[in-house]
Amino acid sequence: MRAFILSFAAFALVLTAARAAEWRVETVPIEDRKAVFATVESTHVAPARARIGGTVSALTVDEGARVEAGARIAYVGDVKLGIETQAQEARIASAAAARDQAKIEFDRATELRRTGAGTQARVDETRNRLEVTERNLAALRAERQVVVQRSAEGAVLAPASGRVLKVHITNGSVVLPGETVATIAVENYLLRLRLPERHARHLAVGGAVLVGERGPRTETETLREGKVVLVYPEIDQGRVVADVKVEGLGDYFVGERARVYVPTGTRLGHIVPPEFLFYRFGLAYVRLKDGAEIVVQPGQPGRNGIEILSGLKAGDLLVSP
Repeated sequence: MRAFILSFAAFALVLTAARAAEWRVETVPIEDRKAVFATVESTHVAPARARIGGTVSALTVDEGARVEAGARIAYVGDVKLGIETQAQEARIASAAAARDQAKIEFDRATELRRTGAGTQARVDETRNRLEVTERNLAALRAERQVVVQRSAEGAVLAPASGRVLKVHITNGSVVLPGETVATIAVENYLLRLRLPERHARHLAVGGAVLVGERGPRTETETLREGKVVLVYPEIDQGRVVADVKVEGLGDYFVGERARVYVPTGTRLGHIVPPEFLFYRFGLAYVRLKDGAEIVVQPGQPGRNGIEILSGLKAGDLLVSP
């Protein structure tokens, strides 16, 4: 009995496998796609600018370097800031000495007034002088902080995380406030399409496109799916511009071209899974259920299979070779 059950189970598996290895040809709508080239571009290009004027030193990046937001990529130094800091320190020391002297005079006048040997007018005068010297000292310290902040702003910081596209200066260069030191491509890359305007009606936000592999096209090319995230409303020189988001562009060069298959309409045709095709002497064959082998003309591979241009008709039942 056990052997019979095992035999029956094996027979059922064979029938299931045989049934799974069949494919009935049907006429289905096929999305036409056109192969075009898109350019890898950064979503944003951020310039790293000098905040003060001076001489560039400690330039730490070069073209292609990866930087993080807030990282220091160069330093702009100004000798005058150092001299001004020294002058402020001297003024602060002088004001502190004047404040200390005013404090001594105020304490003396207060003590004399307490013993009856001094007048209230003298106390008020020394108090006023002490307050003036303290405010002068606070003002000088604030001015010194301004100079310190200006010196700190000599650090040129990366405005965003990404890759350095171009360095515009070298060590020893003299720059003005606001001058660009380096241009940084923000790390989020996308594909920018420029298509003839006749294809504009087939592009919509959220639509899918297929992205080919880098390098020359091959028969076994693996396609990745991308999504249209933006279609620009203006047609420029007869072309519609759209941005496509796709994973895995981080190792591409900015400006590198990638092969993209975009939708251009639909038509009726036949789709066959690739495992039902076999090749002999450079020709593609399929095997019918009655055992006949037919030469077919395969077309472009798609997500659901390979289009058959000729050799099959709706209703044909194929079996895997």
